[in-house]
Formats: sequence, C-alpha cells, structure tokens
Amino acid sequence: MAIAASASSASMQAQDDIQLVPPARQGGLSIIETIWNRHSDREFSSKALSDQDLSNLLFAASGISREEDGKITSPSAMNTQEIDVYVFTKDGVCRYIPKGHKLQKVVDGNHLSLVAGNKTFSQDFVLDAPLSIVLVANPQKFGVVTDLSKTMAIADAGIMSENICLFCAGVGLATVPRATMDKEGITKLLKLEQGAMPVLNLPVGYPKE
Repeated sequence: MAIAASASSASMQAQDDIQLVPPARQGGLSIIETIWNRHSDREFSSKALSDQDLSNLLFAASGISREEDGKITSPSAMNTQEIDVYVFTKDGVCRYIPKGHKLQKVVDGNHLSLVAGNKTFSQDFVLDAPLSIVLVANPQKFGVVTDLSKTMAIADAGIMSENICLFCAGVGLATVPRATMDKEGITKLLKLEQGAMPVLNLPVGYPKE
C-alpha cells in the first residue's frame, strides 16, 4: 500500500496513524559527493514519493538513531527535541512521530497554499511538489521562553533543514529550504500550542524531467 502521506491520493482518510516502512541503513552518495551535489531545486515531478523514500526522508530529518536513549538524527540543544516535523500533501497534513517511526494525521484536505505563502507573497512552484515538510519550533519545551531559547529552537530547525537538504542531494530528490509561508494560517490549522513557531519549510519531490 502506498504511504498515504506521500503524494499518493490513497487512504490518508482511512486511518489516523500511518506506519512507515523501516528506514534504510545504506544507499545514496558519499558525504563528499553529497556536499558537492547539494543545490536548491524549484521544479518537481508530480510523481509521489515511494514509501521507502518518504520513510528515509523523515528519518533523516528527525528519526531516532539511538534507541537506547531516544536521540535523533538531527542535533538538538540539550536534547530537547523541540522541532516538530509536519508533512503537507494534497490529501492532508500529518505529524511525524519519531518514536515508532510513524505519521499521525492532523487534518484532511489540501493546505499546500499555506506553505506556498501568504496574501503578501506566495510562490506557486511549491504547489507542484508532491509534499512539503514544515518545521515547527517549540521553544517553550526548554521550560521558559526567552530570546536564547527562541534562538536555539530556530538554530535547531535550520540544522534539521540541512539534514533534509543533504539527504535529498544524496539520493536524487529535489528540494529548497524556505521561510516564506502563511505562519498565522498554519498555526491556526495545526492548532499549535502557544509559543510554537512555524520556522522553515521544504517542498520535496523527484526532479522534473
């Protein structure tokens, strides 16, 4: 069965939790080749990501790589793990749950226009990608919201964004990191708790042929 939170139109509405296939442990270019190959891409094939590519993508962003202590692939200040990963597709929005490596449905429907931009500025190429990743920072998880906690959360989102960019470059996927989006609309749609901030987004897909 195709993973419903990819661009596939199948079965997102049929279940609230979607179990991802196990992430791969091998594959892709070497680190040096990946760094040479990394670039921003704004053209996408409409083809849905495969179950394996979606699983690997989310694991690269925030998957649990050390089961013994629950630490994730992306560096996190004081291991707070204050960045939430949301997957927007034409069928709905899911939140990535690292523990158990699964997706949890948040809302049905196509809300990619919120990722593309707002009333002031929007980039329609985002709508061509089969999915977009939205990174939400939660500085309140540090215990108190200060300028420093906000800075650390934003920095961690940037690091996670680079994890995604390098993964895509290493396996031949197209992406570009963006800050433009309707942050107020996304906050309302996802019913984010007070203090949570949509920080960055990355449309992801196969390169347009």
